[in-house]
Amino acid sequence: MSTTSPIMPAAKPLIPLPAGTTMRGLMWQAALAAAVIFIGWSVYNNMLTNMAARGLQFGYGFLNRSAGFPIGEGLLNYTPSDTYARALTQGFLNTMRVAIVGIVLATILGVLLGLARLSANPLLRSLTGGYIEIIRNTPLVLQLVFWHSIILQLPSVRQALNPLPGLFLSQRGVKMPALLAEPALYSCLLALVTAGILWYGLARRERARQIETGERKSTLVPGFSLLIGLPLLAGFVFGAPTVEWPELTGFNFEGGLSLSPEFFALLIGLVIYTSAFIAEIVRSGIQSVHKGQWEAARALGLPPGRIMRLVILPQALRVIIPPMTSQFLNLTKNSSLAVVIGYPDLVSVANTSINQTGQAVEVISLFMAIYLAISLVTSLLMNMYNRAVALKER
Repeated sequence: MSTTSPIMPAAKPLIPLPAGTTMRGLMWQAALAAAVIFIGWSVYNNMLTNMAARGLQFGYGFLNRSAGFPIGEGLLNYTPSDTYARALTQGFLNTMRVAIVGIVLATILGVLLGLARLSANPLLRSLTGGYIEIIRNTPLVLQLVFWHSIILQLPSVRQALNPLPGLFLSQRGVKMPALLAEPALYSCLLALVTAGILWYGLARRERARQIETGERKSTLVPGFSLLIGLPLLAGFVFGAPTVEWPELTGFNFEGGLSLSPEFFALLIGLVIYTSAFIAEIVRSGIQSVHKGQWEAARALGLPPGRIMRLVILPQALRVIIPPMTSQFLNLTKNSSLAVVIGYPDLVSVANTSINQTGQAVEVISLFMAIYLAISLVTSLLMNMYNRAVALKER
């Protein structure tokens, strides 16, 4: 009679490990973490030694000292007697100004170019393709220098070009009408935002009704009525916003909004360069939608415009949004090339601060942290939008 020995259960480890983790793996990770900490400590210690040898002390106390250098333009009231912290803030706001305006304009132009790239007209399609290839394969620095040179070749202020009423182009940049910051303007902006929110709510209600009943009313007429009617009502109640027109007085223009040659050249260069990449992203995203979607939509009798807006673009956005986010980040980071044409962005102001204080490590760490924060916030917003427009599987 045979006997079988009982199977002993495996001994439990003294320290419970996460699933899929071995002791050897933990040891390698601990060794890698220790190596990284040691290298970081060595670099930090070497930095402190080198700074002490040059009579420098690590710290950010220099931010409270007077900068002593002017900044040509900016959104803040800045004077050379202000601190380095305010100077860097001025540079940061200059960077954000060109980045935000550039992203909006580059997106609009890129979408239009991407649609033109798919046009049935062979001439339009060929011209757009040639434009995109030339722009994408030309260095951005060269384009910035080119546009800056073109602007500096414009006529003097007294012979400024006047293509539209109130718009003047000269060697000193661009002058255009501006709305004065006053309660009447704020009330109209609030009315405009309110109209947009109401239109969005109306569209969501009609979309829900379509899902339930299959019927949907157009929201274009009530939406545009809100966008036009509410600001007009606010203007009637609180007064119309005041428009300040530029006027030539002596050797320069007074009043209105001014765009310096450096800002204008940087904006044009970034918009044209980035729009070429966005156009290819839009083209590839639309072409990624199977042609059967077009055929099915045509079979239902939908016009081309509604096919693109209701059928093709919602499916193409899942391909378009991720690389579009990268282009927005690239535009923001490429704005650091403004130093080539003299626009006082964050990097330009930081370079001047480094030359005057010698605190290179501190200043570089500051604008690295700022660019990282900008990139993270942009990625967060675009990811939120991507999740909002993503196709929901049933």
